Amino acid sequence: MAKYRLIGNMTGNSMDAIDLVLTEFDNDKMHDICTYTKPYTKEMQQKIENLRIRVFNKTRSEIENIPEFRPIHDEYIRQIADCINEMCLQNDIDKSTINAIGFHGKTLDHNPPSKAKNDGTSPYTLQIGSGQMLADLTGIPVVYDFRSDPLMAGFDGAPLVPPHNAHIAATEGDGCYYNGGNTSNFALITDGKAQLGADAGPFNEYTDNYIRRHTEYAFDKDGMFGLKGKLNKKLLQELFNFGHRYYELPLPKSGDPAYYHKEQIFQFVEQQNLSFADTVHTFEYFAAYIAAQALTLVPQNITIPQNIILFGGGWKNPVVRQSFANLLQNTGYILPEHQQQFSALAQRFTKINLRNTTLGDYMEARLMADLARYKLANKAWEIPEIIQAGKSVICGRIAAPVRQDVPYNDCINRAAKGWQNHQIK
Repeated sequence: MAKYRLIGNMTGNSMDAIDLVLTEFDNDKMHDICTYTKPYTKEMQQKIENLRIRVFNKTRSEIENIPEFRPIHDEYIRQIADCINEMCLQNDIDKSTINAIGFHGKTLDHNPPSKAKNDGTSPYTLQIGSGQMLADLTGIPVVYDFRSDPLMAGFDGAPLVPPHNAHIAATEGDGCYYNGGNTSNFALITDGKAQLGADAGPFNEYTDNYIRRHTEYAFDKDGMFGLKGKLNKKLLQELFNFGHRYYELPLPKSGDPAYYHKEQIFQFVEQQNLSFADTVHTFEYFAAYIAAQALTLVPQNITIPQNIILFGGGWKNPVVRQSFANLLQNTGYILPEHQQQFSALAQRFTKINLRNTTLGDYMEARLMADLARYKLANKAWEIPEIIQAGKSVICGRIAAPVRQDVPYNDCINRAAKGWQNHQIK
């Protein structure tokens, strides 16, 4: 492929910040030119969380009729556009040298085929974010709506990161690339190719939301709260029980915060009168637990690399990281029903090497830039399950800046609920 200069944007399920990276690609060699992060206010986080509740299981027309939808959507896009403009200004970046912005949008609901067929429902995924509005506000073409194409082709549409991990492996080496974000996901890369990619489950979801409710902090920086607590085995069991229908699904699969029953979990904590420190510690242990439990589901005919390459802010938490290392070696506390699984997992490792990737801090934002690169080159994104099915899917759509004055009609992605009856090109 030709050389590209692309901005990647990611806000993520945690809605903690707007992350941007400007990356130069020369085939699969990549170089980050500059980065930018702006934390979201608690007010904006709450607006998005309230909107998530309102749009759950609703169709496009139902969502568009929610009075607060358009104001929140427009504020969301304007804030991202302001950050892109500011990053270019601060770093003296000539926008005319940028091929495009890779824009993920905000996921508010997700019912992929792996879950839908289990529930007897129709699959869909919901991301909001007008690529056209973002293009008009920045003056840069936008590539967006990446998840709709794989989902409409019969696949989960998440996680999208495995091909990007494979591209990074050209310099970082093969390994199990494990992302610790709001939801954890991993990709197994061998011989420079992604063999399997899947979401595991909640990672920062419980801890970050609990911290925000009870302190002025956004997350448990350096484990300052979790290190003071101890594992509550009863809460750990309840955490797994609440979401076991998802956690036990075979791989590959993709997750969503709606599966994690956050409010019910917080109610359970209050009813049990658990201490703050023990609760945080247990939430952090559970993040590591689910990350390890997902690896027990990897089929025996697929090799789990000995190198486990960590990226994402959640792995900076010492409670999470150490608990994960212990669980992989079958030395941490394991629920009775999983003891055989974890013992078998430990036997698949001869020597575990946990390390961070040098390209980890803005991995998800750079992923969006990489996806944009593939769309501009009209090349299929190499998601393992799609490749193994003998199919190919080109992800995304493109919006060129036109400064239009008419209302934007692309605020909701193509594969939102009901897409089977009304596909938008």
